[in-house]
Amino acid sequence: MANTYNVTQFIFLGLSPSQEVQRVCFVIFLLLYMAIVLGNFLIVLTVMTSRSLGSPMYFFLSYLSFVEICYSSTMAPKLISDLLVERKTISWWGCMTQLFFMHFFGGTEMSLLMVMAYDHYVAICKPLNYTTIMNQQVCMVLVAMAWVGGFMHSLAQILLIFQLPFCGPNVIDHYFCDVLPLLELSCSDTFFIGLLIVANGGTLNVISFSVLLTSYVVILLHLRTQSSEGWHKALSTCGSHITVVMLFFVPCVFIYLRPSTTLPADKMVAVFYTVITPLLNPVIYSLRNSEVKKAMKRLWTRMVKLDEK
Repeated sequence: MANTYNVTQFIFLGLSPSQEVQRVCFVIFLLLYMAIVLGNFLIVLTVMTSRSLGSPMYFFLSYLSFVEICYSSTMAPKLISDLLVERKTISWWGCMTQLFFMHFFGGTEMSLLMVMAYDHYVAICKPLNYTTIMNQQVCMVLVAMAWVGGFMHSLAQILLIFQLPFCGPNVIDHYFCDVLPLLELSCSDTFFIGLLIVANGGTLNVISFSVLLTSYVVILLHLRTQSSEGWHKALSTCGSHITVVMLFFVPCVFIYLRPSTTLPADKMVAVFYTVITPLLNPVIYSLRNSEVKKAMKRLWTRMVKLDEK
C-alpha cells in the first residue's frame, strides 16, 4: 500500500500564472493536440490501408505514430483542461496513473526508435538478407519487446515513487506529474531513490541515444562504398529517423540525466518532448518520404470517391 501520509491530491502551478496567457495557451495547445492525434492517426491509417507500405519500416512507423498519440494523451488533455481553471488539481492516484503511463509510452517510444534503427541497419548493410532477417515474426517480436521494455522502465519508476511519503506541501511547479517534482515534495530522504531514478531514466536515455548514434555511424561508414544514388536514398531514409531521435532524446537527457532537482527551464523543455516532438513526427516522416505522400494521396482519393457515392 502506498505511503502517502496526509496528501491526497497535488496542485499544479501550470505554465503561467497569468489568466490571459493561459487562455492563449489553451487555444494553441488544443490545436497542437488535435494536429498530433489527426497527423499520427493519418499515418497509422495510411500504413494499414496501403499495400505499397508493407515493409517493416512502415510497420514500425505505424506503431511509433500510435505510441505518439498515447504518449501525448497522457498529458495534453489534462494540460488543456487545466488552462481553463484557476485551481489545477490532480488526485494522488491520478498523479501515479499519469506518471506510470507517461513513462510507459515514453519508454516504448525509445525502444521503438532503437528497433527502427536496427531495421535501417539491416536494410542498408545487409540488403540481400533483409527479407529473411526482418520477417513478419521477427517484426512482431521486436514490437512486443518494445512494449515490454517500456512497461519495465515505467514499473521501476512508479515503484520508486510509490513508496515515498508526502506530508505537504503538495504544490507541483509543473503541468503534469513527473518523478523529479515529486521527489522534491517528499518528506523523506530521497537521495538514494533519486540516484536509482537517474540510473533507470537518465542512464537508459543515454544508452539508447548512444546505441542509436553508433548504429547510424556504422550505416554512414557502410554507405561510403555505395553509389551516389544509393547514398542519397539511404541518407534520406535515415535522415528522417535521426531528426526524430534528436528531437526526442536531447530534451529527455537534459531532464533525466542530472541530480534530482528541478530547473525553471524544465517546463519549456517538457513541452518540447511531450507536445512538439509528437507533432513533428508525422510531418517529418510524411514530407521527407515520397512513398508515404503518394500513399496518403491515394487514401484521400479513395475517401473522396466514397463520399461522392
